[in-house]
Amino acid sequence: MLVTTDWLATHLQDTDLVVLCVAEDDRFYSAGHIPGGRLIRLSEIVTTRDGIPNQLPTVDRLQRVFESAGVSNGSRIILYGERSGVLAARAYFTLDYLGLADRAALLDGGIEKWRAEGRPQSTDIPRIAMSNLRMHVRPEIVVDTPHMAEYSHTMSAATRAVLIDARPPLEYTGEKLSEDLHQAGHIPSAKNLYWRELLQDMEIPELRPLPELRNRFEAAGASPGREVITYCRTGMQSSFDYFIAKYLGYSPRMYVGSFYEWTRAPRSVESSAGRPVSVP
Repeated sequence: MLVTTDWLATHLQDTDLVVLCVAEDDRFYSAGHIPGGRLIRLSEIVTTRDGIPNQLPTVDRLQRVFESAGVSNGSRIILYGERSGVLAARAYFTLDYLGLADRAALLDGGIEKWRAEGRPQSTDIPRIAMSNLRMHVRPEIVVDTPHMAEYSHTMSAATRAVLIDARPPLEYTGEKLSEDLHQAGHIPSAKNLYWRELLQDMEIPELRPLPELRNRFEAAGASPGREVITYCRTGMQSSFDYFIAKYLGYSPRMYVGSFYEWTRAPRSVESSAGRPVSVP
């Protein structure tokens, strides 16, 4: 699930290798990408549905996106991209949803580390042959709002699931309002594990050592054997926590609608003191 820049430099010429650069637009990619890398735009793997951003598009649409990038069932997929790995993690979650993540990995440190090491970059756009993918869709890794409400209301120390909020601490506590939301706080019973705290450095976004990652998840209540459900504001930051949870050996799921969808209806939230906040 994770490869180093040394590994990638050694395997760049492998015939089964597909390097995907996940970006909001062409500028990040055209400024210089890993040789042979192919662009996946964020808008191709997310959609707005019923006013809720960053939802999963239809399986047919996602299949066409990855086929157009030349991904086959035998490809070794390496992901990197904008926002210190968040977009790459969202692409990983998407591939996992499609049943294609067993041969996918994130580039530890991203192109930031690649550049810092003085490794080659390219502005060439590779010619890509359309592939033919077989999907093995896994809808069970997606949690909807009704099920999230059930988890939230029945949570206890003995409950198998733990809800992980990947947003910045001040947004989790309710001291700061998340962008485009009218209500502050977090889903009742959720624990905070800010995705950036899983990185050693934001300039070179390498993951913390494995024992540190495990300790942070366990401190948030994700003891071995418990189910992990991640969420954030709109299902982007939580993709990173989802990836790390799976990397650590959990079987995670994600509430894609996240706090954006949760607060669109009169549902309770908690403040920093753990007290319910009245719903307007």
